[in-house]
Amino acid sequence: MPPSASEGREPLLALYAGSFDPITHGHDDLIKRTLTFADRLIVAVANNVNKQPLFSVDERMHFIREVMADDPRIEIRSFSGLLVDFAREVGARVNVRGLRAVSDFEYEFQIALMNRHLYPDLETIFMTPSLDTTYISSSMVREVARFGGDVTGLVHPLVADAMRERFAALQRGDA
Repeated sequence: MPPSASEGREPLLALYAGSFDPITHGHDDLIKRTLTFADRLIVAVANNVNKQPLFSVDERMHFIREVMADDPRIEIRSFSGLLVDFAREVGARVNVRGLRAVSDFEYEFQIALMNRHLYPDLETIFMTPSLDTTYISSSMVREVARFGGDVTGLVHPLVADAMRERFAALQRGDA
């Protein structure tokens, strides 16, 4: 068993980056499981100007803080630009990526290789979701919520309420 940070090993800082629009139970699962081997985790909320998210970066960061109950080992930050630049800036050595299906692998593998080319000190670790969260994706959750479907069991109740309110406001033309 490798030594822990308290036994002289350098603390392991991992990144888990994504849009988290919204954070789902699948994300929550990977965050908690990452903390079984990483000493600290930065959940990095991507600010992608090419996407039209349902929630603002600040709202997504707020939801993550609420869902993760202010665990002191977790830092929530936003970033834009290249993930490797952000990883270098914060000193992260591990990038965690979730793979729900074989179809995710090819795309994630190409990104991991490019990241390795740009920043060789950053290792990418692929994690599979727990069996009960394998089918959950933010885009599917948004689609279900958009049409009034029940997202209970897919997201935290706070997130489910916020999605209901946002889609109701969009239908009224308020948002």
